[in-house]
Amino acid sequence: MVALDRLVDVLGSLGTHLSCAPRGRDVQLRGVALHDPAEHTQAAPDDVLLGLGVPTPAAAARLVGGTSAAAVVLHGSPPLDERVVAAAKRSGAAVLLVDPSVPWGQLANVAQTLVLGGQGSGDLFAVADAIAAVVGGPVTIEDQQSRVLAYSYRQQDVDPVRVQTILGRRVPEEAWQALDAYGVFTHLARSDEPLFVPKLTDRLGGRLVAAVRAGRELLGSVWVEVDRNVDSGRAAALVDGARTAALHLLRARASADLERQAEADLVIEALDSGAPGNLVRLGLPSFDLRVIAVQAHAGEGEHGAALLAFSRATAGFGWSRPGRSALFGNVLYTVLPCGEDPAAAVEWVRALARELPAEAVVMAGIGGRADATSLPAARDEADECLALSDGEPVVYDAAWARVLLRRLAGVAEAGRLPTRGPVADLVRHDAEHGTQYAVTLRAWLAAQGDAREAARALAVHPNTLRYRMQRMAAVTSLPLDDPDQRLALAIALAVTLGAF
Repeated sequence: MVALDRLVDVLGSLGTHLSCAPRGRDVQLRGVALHDPAEHTQAAPDDVLLGLGVPTPAAAARLVGGTSAAAVVLHGSPPLDERVVAAAKRSGAAVLLVDPSVPWGQLANVAQTLVLGGQGSGDLFAVADAIAAVVGGPVTIEDQQSRVLAYSYRQQDVDPVRVQTILGRRVPEEAWQALDAYGVFTHLARSDEPLFVPKLTDRLGGRLVAAVRAGRELLGSVWVEVDRNVDSGRAAALVDGARTAALHLLRARASADLERQAEADLVIEALDSGAPGNLVRLGLPSFDLRVIAVQAHAGEGEHGAALLAFSRATAGFGWSRPGRSALFGNVLYTVLPCGEDPAAAVEWVRALARELPAEAVVMAGIGGRADATSLPAARDEADECLALSDGEPVVYDAAWARVLLRRLAGVAEAGRLPTRGPVADLVRHDAEHGTQYAVTLRAWLAAQGDAREAARALAVHPNTLRYRMQRMAAVTSLPLDDPDQRLALAIALAVTLGAF
């Protein structure tokens, strides 16, 4: 069973629009039916009816007006034809329009996983309500990262931390640290027994907490706000409630995997083709975008860290996440709307890094500002910036010169590196005589001929630098008065010495 509202959120990643809902978005769906044009399809009042083989608005109006299903899914683009709207008002069926390019098989797969996969588990908020009623206190159900997944209806007279937790959708950092210092998270990792946590701060009252686990895997936790420890009966009820929550989370994981795959396919297609339609289906604007490329490494588990980064980046409902992500090989790509200022993209990377294990090394490249059609170029920029990252995000806006030099080096290596000329002569002389003429010339060019600045960069005396410059003239011709020659020398030195 799943609410219509949830189905709309999930199918939104496939380009779905809820065009009308005469009975509201809270309608519960318990089955999936397929329309057969060859015969009259019988649909239950709580079914989702997939309208295959409906070629015209008139045919759609007949289907919607004559069905008893709670919702009908049709191929098409908004706005909905007035005849179909009138038919929906008569029958009470909600109508969802899906981009015609989305295959019916993909729609059926997602709908069946959501609607049928959730049967018997109930709604997670209903689970929280049931636990609160039996144990006797306001409840939150949280994931492994202390993010709120659901909470009980009644939250009166709760402490300030509980208010912040629900409004901010996660446990505040100060409260998390207090709970961690008390050993709560260590207990959850090791035991299924409920743990009473007394009042730890003025803002954080007493809690009874139990692990939500599937086998040995910790999925999350259930928290009940109580003043004192409870009797064994209510503690046992909390454990039962945690088991029910585990079943729900496992089923939700299955549907989340489908959502991730659908999202990833659209993201990769957008990065490859720059088609604006993919961004619409992803719920993203068609301008002021940034492409972020991330690699995560944790010891030998390179791909494990990448998968964990992808899981963290795609956690939560689509509407609660600013970006859309895909994992391609061991690189996580995210398209993020953040405008001209890349600060939001940098903070996104740092927030992701905080979600990963402490030993994980996160490298990231951020492409330049892009619209839908320039996303492929922005992806290239993000890849090139990623190659320059040493643990801090590299932004194309600031690193474009290094990116250009790297491109030139790549072209030179793919072709023929010069074996004659001033730079080749200096490098050969350095190798044969132990001199440092090439690096000295590079520093002089970088300082625009300022001997003192160049000497400071090399940590030598200015007279030493001037002596080297004089000696270079005996090794090769250095026409430093020619701006074209200076530019060529700087590029050749960068390519040869790897100054990027």
